Amino acid sequence: MNTTLESRPPFPPFTRETAVEKVRMAEDGWNNRTPEKVALAYTTDSQWRNRAEFPVGREQIIDFLKRKWATEYEYRLIKELWAFEGNRIAVRFAYEWRNENNEWFRSYGNENWEFDEYGLMRQRYASINDLPIKESDRKFHWPQGRRPENHPGLSDLGL
Repeated sequence: MNTTLESRPPFPPFTRETAVEKVRMAEDGWNNRTPEKVALAYTTDSQWRNRAEFPVGREQIIDFLKRKWATEYEYRLIKELWAFEGNRIAVRFAYEWRNENNEWFRSYGNENWEFDEYGLMRQRYASINDLPIKESDRKFHWPQGRRPENHPGLSDLGL
């Protein structure tokens, strides 16, 4: 329930154009890696499934993201719209990162999102797999932060 009347356009029901916009906004937020700011895109009681963790609410989301980005160095993410209907969006994504031992990974996954009428995500279910890669196999080379407009997306990269 949105008791503070916060909003995050675009609002459902989504069109292809607004669903693509919502996906890019989520990608940009996660690439900026500011947990408190990212959490504002979710309802105060948002429910997640992320691998084996089940955060509920913004405080748990913030704690989760802080732990995540404390161990995933040089994180770069690309999201792509898979499907949408009404107040739901499905995305596929890949992100590259390295651990403290300088071992590189590409993590692939799918997310199912459900939004409230104010455009805040109230449910996020993520399934993710990690693939060890060589540094020379990396495909995401932009400076940390927002992916440049001219950088290829997942389909363009054959991912």
